[in-house]
Amino acid sequence: MDTLGGAAFAPETTYLNTASCGLLPLRAVEAVRTLAEENATGRRGVGAGSFESVGAARASFARLAGVPAERVAVGSAVSVHVGLIAASMEAGAEVLAPEGEFSSVVTPFSVRGDLKLRYAPLDGLADAVRPGTALVAFSAVQSADGRIADLAAVRAAAAAHGARTLVDASQAAGWLPFDAGAYDYTVTGGFKFLVSPRGTSFLTVTEEAQESLVPLHAGWVAGEDLGGSTYGPVGQLAHSARRFDTPVSFLSYHGAEQSLALLEEIGVEAIHAYSTALAARFREGLTGLGLAPVPGDSAVVGVPGLAHRHPDLRRAGVDVSARAGNLRAAFHLYNSTADVDRALDVLADQGASAT
Repeated sequence: MDTLGGAAFAPETTYLNTASCGLLPLRAVEAVRTLAEENATGRRGVGAGSFESVGAARASFARLAGVPAERVAVGSAVSVHVGLIAASMEAGAEVLAPEGEFSSVVTPFSVRGDLKLRYAPLDGLADAVRPGTALVAFSAVQSADGRIADLAAVRAAAAAHGARTLVDASQAAGWLPFDAGAYDYTVTGGFKFLVSPRGTSFLTVTEEAQESLVPLHAGWVAGEDLGGSTYGPVGQLAHSARRFDTPVSFLSYHGAEQSLALLEEIGVEAIHAYSTALAARFREGLTGLGLAPVPGDSAVVGVPGLAHRHPDLRRAGVDVSARAGNLRAAFHLYNSTADVDRALDVLADQGASAT
C-alpha cells in the first residue's frame, strides 16, 4: 500500500499509535545497528559515538522548529527540560496549565511545593491568563484526545500580561507546522512524530529566557570547549543553549540524525496535509458508525467513551491506544487509507466487543 513515507518504513501491523511511539525509519535502525556493532567490536575506537551526529540532529530539529541551532539544547526526556525551567522560577510564581495536562509538563512545577499552580480548561486557557501569571505551560496538542491548543490566543494573552510560555510539542512536532521561536521555551520528545529513538528530546529557549535559566545539569558536555572541560568545574559554559545540554545516548542520537533528516526531506507541510487527511477520513467514518470523535483538524483522534474497544483492535492487529477513557488513534507518514478503513471495519464489528 502506498504511503507518503514510501519504502522508508516497514510496518507489519496497522500501526495507528504514533501518539505513543513512532515507528523508526529503516535508515535510523541501520545507524543504531552500525554504532552498536562498532561499540561491540571496538572498531569505533575512542568514544561510544559521534558528537557530529548529535550536532546534526540538533541542526535538523532546529530547522524543523524554525529556530537557530544555537537556541536548541539536547537531552533525553521532556521532564528533565521542564524540571530545569521549574527549578529556575522564583518562589511563589504562578504557573497556569490546562486541566488534564500531561504529567511531565506539570509535575516538575508541582513537586517544588513553593509555586502556585492554577488550571483552566484548554479552550479557556488564554482567558485565564492574568496579571501575576509568570508562566503558561501547555501542550500544543493534547495527549489524551488530540485537541490542538489555540496557540496564537495563548501567546497573545501571555504577552499582554508579561507571562512567559512553555509549549510541549511532543505530540505536534513532525506533523504540525510549528514556530518554536514564538515561545520562550518549547520541549519536545523525539520518539513520537519525530520518529526518533527513545532517549532523544529537545529544548528551545529564546535568548532572553536563556538568561533566567540556571544550567543545573551542566557537565563537561555543556562547556564551550568540550576537550578542555573534562576536569574540575567547567571554566566556560557554552555561549549558546548548548549549555543546557545533558549527556545523551549516542545510539539514540545516531538514529535521530537519520530520522530527522528524512522528515526534512519529505517536509512538515506535506506530512501535515497527508496525516490530517487520513485523520479526517477516520473521523468521517466514525461519525458514520454513530460515534462522536473529538472534532478538529488534528492528526491525533480521540473518541470519548470508546476505550473499551481497544482490546478488539489489538486482537485484530490494529495498534491504537486508550487514554483517559478515550480511544486514541494517530496518523503519520507511514499510514494509508487502508489502515484507516481497517480500523473502521473492526469498530463496525459490534460483535467483537462482546467476545
